[in-house]
Amino acid sequence: MSVPRPPTTPTPPDQGAGPRYPLVKRRARVIHRLLTGALLLAAATTAAAPPAAGAAARAAGAAAPAETRVDVDVRAGLATVGDVALGVNHAIWDSQLGPPAVSGLLQDAGVQMVRYPGGSYADIYHWRDHSAPGGYVAPNTDFDTFMAGARATGAQPMIIANYGTGTAQEAADWVRYANITKGYDAKYWTIGNENYGNGHYGSAWEADEHADKSPKEYAATVIAYAQAMKAVDPSIKIGAVLTMPGNWPDGIVGAGDESSWNQEVLTRAGSVIDFADVHWYPGGSTPAETLTKSSHIPEAVNLLRQQIDRYGGQPAGRIGISMTETNVEIGRNTQPGALFLADVYSGLLAQGVFTVHWWNVHNGLGDVSTVAGETDYDDYGLLSSGNCNADGSVCQPPLNTPFAPYHALSLMGDFARTGDRFVGTGTDDASVSTHAVRRANGDVAVLLINKDEAEPRTVKLNYHGFTPAAATPSVSTFANGDDGVTTAAAGTAGTQTLAPYSITLLTLHPARTDAAVPAAPAKPSATTTDRTATISWPAGPAGLKYEVYRQNGGVSELLGETTGTSLTVRNLEPGRRYTVNVLGRDTAGRLSPSSPPLTFTTGTPATSACTVKLRDTNDWGNGFVGSIDITNNAAAPVNGWTLAFTWPTTWQTVSSGWSATWEQTGRTVRVTSDATLAAGATVSAGFVGSYSGPNALPQVFTLNGTVCTSV
Repeated sequence: MSVPRPPTTPTPPDQGAGPRYPLVKRRARVIHRLLTGALLLAAATTAAAPPAAGAAARAAGAAAPAETRVDVDVRAGLATVGDVALGVNHAIWDSQLGPPAVSGLLQDAGVQMVRYPGGSYADIYHWRDHSAPGGYVAPNTDFDTFMAGARATGAQPMIIANYGTGTAQEAADWVRYANITKGYDAKYWTIGNENYGNGHYGSAWEADEHADKSPKEYAATVIAYAQAMKAVDPSIKIGAVLTMPGNWPDGIVGAGDESSWNQEVLTRAGSVIDFADVHWYPGGSTPAETLTKSSHIPEAVNLLRQQIDRYGGQPAGRIGISMTETNVEIGRNTQPGALFLADVYSGLLAQGVFTVHWWNVHNGLGDVSTVAGETDYDDYGLLSSGNCNADGSVCQPPLNTPFAPYHALSLMGDFARTGDRFVGTGTDDASVSTHAVRRANGDVAVLLINKDEAEPRTVKLNYHGFTPAAATPSVSTFANGDDGVTTAAAGTAGTQTLAPYSITLLTLHPARTDAAVPAAPAKPSATTTDRTATISWPAGPAGLKYEVYRQNGGVSELLGETTGTSLTVRNLEPGRRYTVNVLGRDTAGRLSPSSPPLTFTTGTPATSACTVKLRDTNDWGNGFVGSIDITNNAAAPVNGWTLAFTWPTTWQTVSSGWSATWEQTGRTVRVTSDATLAAGATVSAGFVGSYSGPNALPQVFTLNGTVCTSV
């Protein structure tokens, strides 16, 4: 079973790598939850009385809401929602894995994929005799029962083959039983769960009987599993365990390894896998801090995509990304968990992650507290386990009562439907998150999340490339303390009021529907220099004029128009990431949907008066030692120099530096020296950097104002 790990504690470079997780305490707490759930489940039929309804509490004495601008741009196309987008985890220690009541609730929420047999339990689970030595296996949780529940839910399975204590033959036999004997057509299989947690990096929560616990051994075994499993059914998809950028042990190089876990696994086994499987428990000491973590998603997914494309083999992009576990540390059953779920599922799916799974359907009572005025049971589950603490003084709500995150998942089922295309949004208020999709019928659905626990917001919505109908839109809302989602016609397409700590979904019809709009252009490609990008795309029907847009928050920038199939864009910034879409307009002025997005990064000058090389020489998961080499390529010496660079994110800083004077203002770092840098000479300087999210290294450096070549 997997549970979130606490945030890592900064570890100095000379003390080795890895977080200091309280593993004994965590495992004892998990076992206590499982045993109390198994013993007391049938007896627990009552719950702590819920507080007064949230809607009533909000009604009295509300102040005038603050005003927030939101932009929705349908020209800025992001990822398309697939048929397994919304997922959850099932576990063999959950006696409620199979009942119709559970599959009915999951089906009602729109769940499309269910994962089995339960996180870390997968690495001790043997499917043939339905056993997990050292763990608890509940009755009626065998594979066939799981598949019956998956089919009743209308969901596809994601199955974890036992890497830790199993064999390739055991996994191949499971594929044969599932798809040949039973005809379940189980398509997605991952090899193990969080296998980097096997002690190789100093922390050991994952079972692993291999003498060699390195990523090299994991990669070799993935190859053996994949070959054996695909020999039985070549149509299945195989996933390998990677780590999410910004999450331990991302960036760490273990003893005896040549590189990090992700690089080692992708380089060695990338040719045989179909997707990378990652987990994300971003932590946070308060709900407010946790709810900022969704801002890490674009950078984290981009870094992971870069790793996959660089090390995983060709063709680039063939390896997908699944996020099969996520949850929060505080407010798991209350509104913080709900807001996090809606924001994170949307953010990940928009960036092209093909499935996102909540941990877990049921998990059990933990430390009871009050969060935002509501009782929180510290339960990772979407649904109540109905159990009590050891002395029976505190009990959860009745069995299978939905917690707040379940209602958020239900809203996601209404929002992100198979075939919908996420589109760009933007807001001027950090407390309001926005997401939007364009449906095949031309409708636009907008998801608005107010993360302010105390204050409402009046949202002014502005649309680009879309004109909504004048009719009052249908609005679905889930706010703090509510018993479920409410839906009614409310507000206008241009103005909505968001309750504190709420999720709001509005569905808009277009003012007019053109039946014969051009089809969306195919995905473009690009060739780049430091200042230009030539963007090309396949030709569409004759007579189209193409418009190329650069995504820019919720308002795209038109880069140019052409009747051809390529456009060269100039005056770009070196080392900057751009995302563009191509749209076609016919002679009647009708605009197509956007092409799939293309993201590219410009380079640095091929030749320059200076060259800079930055290396991460020692990483420990939330900090690293950086080394910078600066070469003077000019014919004359440089008498005194200033090197400048800008961190890609707000969560990266220089803690200290040497061999020069280091100063950081905002995200910009300046490194100065009075020394002379001779023609053709190289000087080195170093620093300790810290980060609390994905660590994207800077790509562009200037020396006395000149942009250098980066190598």
